[in-house]
Amino acid sequence: FPALPMLLAMVEGPDKLPADEGSQEVLRGKLRLLEADSIEVNALFMELSARLVSINCEENAIFVTFKTFEEIWRFTTYYTMGFLGQCMENLLLDQDFWLSSLDQEYFAIEISIQEETLNLMYKGILMQEGNSPTTGSCVATVEYDAGGPDELSLEQGDRIIIVGLLVSCFEWFTGRLERTGEVGLVMTTLVRPADSLYGSQGNMDAHQQAELRRKIEEILLKGKMKSKVPHATVTTNGTLEDQSETSKTTLPSGPHFTIQPVEEGTTTNQEKFLPLLSFLGGSNYKPEFGALYGQTPERLLATFTGHSDDVDKLVAYLSVARETARKKRLHWSQSRLCFLLGKLCAGRSKFSQARVYFEEALSVPRDIFTDMLMLASIYANLAVIYLMQKNTEKYLALSERIAALLMGIPYCVSTVEKDSEVLKFILKKAVLSHNKMAEARACFLLAKLHWRRGEAADTIPFLERLLVLLAEPPGVRSVRPSHGYLSLAGLYSQLSLPHLCVSSARRATMHPSARLADCLNGMGLVLENTDRLYGIRKQDVAIPAQVAPYLSRSLSFTGRLDGVGGTGDHTLSQALTLCLSQLFQEHGMLGHAVRSMHTLIDHHCAPSSSSGTSSIPERNIALVWLAWLHICNSQPEVSLDVLDSVLASMPEHCTTPQEGLVHNMRGVALRSMGDLRRAAESYQTAIDVCEECEDRANWAVAEANLGLLCLKAGAKRLAEQHLTEAVEMLSALEGQEHEVNFTTVLLELGQYYVNQRHLDRGKIYYEWALLMAIKSNHSDSQLSVTRRLCHLYRAVCPDEAQCIIYNEHQLALLVTRGDRRQEGEVLETISQLYLSLGTERARRSALDYTKRSLGIFIDLGRREKEAYAWLQAGKIYHLLGQTELVDLYLQVAQDVGVSTGDTHFILQLLEAGGDVFFNSSTEREKAVCFYGDRALPIAVKTSSTEVRLRLSNKLVELLLQMKLYGEAVEYAQTALDISVKLGNRLNERVAFHRLATLYHCLGQFELAEHYYLKALSLCPTPLEFDEETLYYVRVYRTLGDIIFYDLKDPYDAAGYYHLALAAAMDIGNKKSQLQLCTRLATIYHNFLVDRELSLFFYQKARAFASDLNVRRINLSPLGLRGWAHIHSVS
Repeated sequence: FPALPMLLAMVEGPDKLPADEGSQEVLRGKLRLLEADSIEVNALFMELSARLVSINCEENAIFVTFKTFEEIWRFTTYYTMGFLGQCMENLLLDQDFWLSSLDQEYFAIEISIQEETLNLMYKGILMQEGNSPTTGSCVATVEYDAGGPDELSLEQGDRIIIVGLLVSCFEWFTGRLERTGEVGLVMTTLVRPADSLYGSQGNMDAHQQAELRRKIEEILLKGKMKSKVPHATVTTNGTLEDQSETSKTTLPSGPHFTIQPVEEGTTTNQEKFLPLLSFLGGSNYKPEFGALYGQTPERLLATFTGHSDDVDKLVAYLSVARETARKKRLHWSQSRLCFLLGKLCAGRSKFSQARVYFEEALSVPRDIFTDMLMLASIYANLAVIYLMQKNTEKYLALSERIAALLMGIPYCVSTVEKDSEVLKFILKKAVLSHNKMAEARACFLLAKLHWRRGEAADTIPFLERLLVLLAEPPGVRSVRPSHGYLSLAGLYSQLSLPHLCVSSARRATMHPSARLADCLNGMGLVLENTDRLYGIRKQDVAIPAQVAPYLSRSLSFTGRLDGVGGTGDHTLSQALTLCLSQLFQEHGMLGHAVRSMHTLIDHHCAPSSSSGTSSIPERNIALVWLAWLHICNSQPEVSLDVLDSVLASMPEHCTTPQEGLVHNMRGVALRSMGDLRRAAESYQTAIDVCEECEDRANWAVAEANLGLLCLKAGAKRLAEQHLTEAVEMLSALEGQEHEVNFTTVLLELGQYYVNQRHLDRGKIYYEWALLMAIKSNHSDSQLSVTRRLCHLYRAVCPDEAQCIIYNEHQLALLVTRGDRRQEGEVLETISQLYLSLGTERARRSALDYTKRSLGIFIDLGRREKEAYAWLQAGKIYHLLGQTELVDLYLQVAQDVGVSTGDTHFILQLLEAGGDVFFNSSTEREKAVCFYGDRALPIAVKTSSTEVRLRLSNKLVELLLQMKLYGEAVEYAQTALDISVKLGNRLNERVAFHRLATLYHCLGQFELAEHYYLKALSLCPTPLEFDEETLYYVRVYRTLGDIIFYDLKDPYDAAGYYHLALAAAMDIGNKKSQLQLCTRLATIYHNFLVDRELSLFFYQKARAFASDLNVRRINLSPLGLRGWAHIHSVS
């Protein structure tokens, strides 16, 4: 069957207009996350009776399918009730959504489905299940000429035998023309049923609406069905009247009969059976019959005594009684005895014999069947037997009859308690026929049936549909829809269906018929199901943001938002407002929080309020919270005024804990204003008041605040003293409400010791803070402390192992919170930490974390992060020696980078790709392609001078190693030109040096000498570091070698060697001095013929050789390359 696409769209405002593209992109990002991790969305659609096929985040579509009629029917019901959109909001949107949606311009998710596809699935599933909605014959309503050989030509009034199925939503069906026997296709719209169960109109009139609502009220309001068995009679006008509605008496106990021995063919049997035949006689219904009809075969045995549990003996007794009734023409007794025999045979699995008895019970001649409950019982038992014997034709025919009875006499539903297939058949036919009245009646009967059985889970779908149908016709409602939805929410909660529970509770609260009690009950259901709703993304806040609409709606009933006096319950109004304000504050919506508190105070805390005033303690609680909100909203001046008004309202000579709290908050406000002296005074006053009241909790907080104030003022010793006292007091307190403050103080004291470089103490307090945060199960505190520890071991006192441990703990916290963005970044950090360890095992761990971060970046659509993750994975594969995967990962990284369209990012990525090989010891030549062929042209095009210089230098080094000196000269010259242009003397010197090296390798010794001298001319003077002097030694020695060996000029070479020797002597480098003295001794001995200098340098060389343990110095020119043809001078 085709998958059903659910199209999701972000809408805004009361008219639900499409939101901007940014909002739609947010929705796509959320769907992308679900596409990668579909556990939660699978759980949701299981609740919605659908099966997830796939998610297409680019088209904002989710594809689902169904396997049974019940699944698609329930899914359609949820769609009609508006549950789909609400469930997707719970699944996809952040907590802030529930607060922002309180504004008029709210956002929501709107779901749209293709009804054509839905109808096709209806038809396909019904065909697959083999259920025939309509069988029998029909009559042509118009004349029709066949359009082809596969169709039938019809005349008006022709009778057509249906072959197989006729479903009203199909265009065609296969039929056999009765007068000719021809078989072909017939258009469904050209015929009418020969016998129709319902009229042409499927809608309910006013009387039927009222009756249906009364029946629904039985289920929703009474909580359980009555135990008595109703009955119905036919009135003089031909309508059915339910007599059980006015009857208040309980059902009498069932009759009892004693079996007496009987002999077939004797006349004495009549007297023995007279009480039984008399009891079973009569055409009308008796209350005692109801108990007899509803008994099971086992219970039926108890009605008769004297058979010693011998069923055969009882059957024989009833068989003789039946024969006696037949002979005496007692038709009603005979019919009821056949019914009892049929039930006994069915109980013994003798279904063929039972069928014979039930059919005889129907065929006994009589005038009119007025005992409708007996008739329905016979039909129901026969239908079960036909179904078990796979006699589909008779089963369907009988189902039509049962349907007629059930449509007219709903209490006949007790006869089909053993088998609800008949009712489901009626429901399917009603749905396909779009007959609302029949569908509603079928739903009511099925709901009632399952409720009687105590099957709450099976009752729910029919109650759901009843609420939908109840909302469609106009008229006065006796059942408030809000109460109906709330009852459903309660059932959903019992069955652990959190998404449906929350959606139903929200629908109940937002319905116009809702009352204050409905809002409060709905809020309770949301609080009960929030943990199950989010699974691993469990929120650790006291109040989830989902309750915001309930709080707002409840406040509207108390008249606190619109300024109209309400119930006068100040305590309830204040509690609701404080909860809503706290939600706003926790989610950073401080403006909303302040406005909600001002509304409360202005209407019910002000002395001039028309709706009455609250007590001074209640008013002060509201004002203190308002003052804190102003502090958080960077309005300390306003907060100070509010706190001063609270202090003014307190009695002068009666110290209270609240006074200490107010002075503490005044200190916070004054500190925010920069008035440190007055802030310190307020903190000290708070400490004195708390000490007097023995309020150790606020005392500790005031000590901590005073310590932080001293720290800000630079009084570090005093700050340490106050913070330590705060730690001591908080550690002695019991109760979870103090643990968050304790964690904060420990963290601040740990930070103080770290800043003072007392790292061991800092570590202790950090780890203590983490333990307290774990104990309090407060994820925000855990996250803050863990991040401090990560920074400590990464930057302050580096320790890769400890840093990895705490980063992994941070990762576990982020997974629990569902923060995928930060989760990906932490995975990236852990990967880099493992990579820095340098072992193969650590590299494989780094690869695992990189791949996990890659998956998250793909899901979030963070293309740049994704490209770097591909690159990092390729780099790790290169380090692991798996070269066959390196090129693949780097190519994917490049493709992702190109897809961003950001030229500068692409340039950085290409350079990083080349660095993978450049910084390695293998396959370094592959970096040339990244640098020269890909990155450098982009750098030239974008005029990225710094990048172009860096790439040119890297290319020179690579080509020099590859001995491609000619190609390297071009890049070296480019690097020189850019360095001169930028005025960077160090880069310019490097460029000259590399050019000199290249020309030296190319044999262009004059140019090499020129560029070496240019490089030396750019060295700073005077020399500051030994490294600079050593550079002089090496360059002058290289120049001497070029002049002496390559240009064969010993005189100039000696000059360069002298300069190199002077530099070597300056830094005391004996090894260089040994080499230079040896060469000078050789030159003076063999070429410049200066025996005195030759001896001098020889002796110097011998001295250095002795120090360096060098045994022999060779002064022969044969030991010098390039001079082998010169003989020594005597």
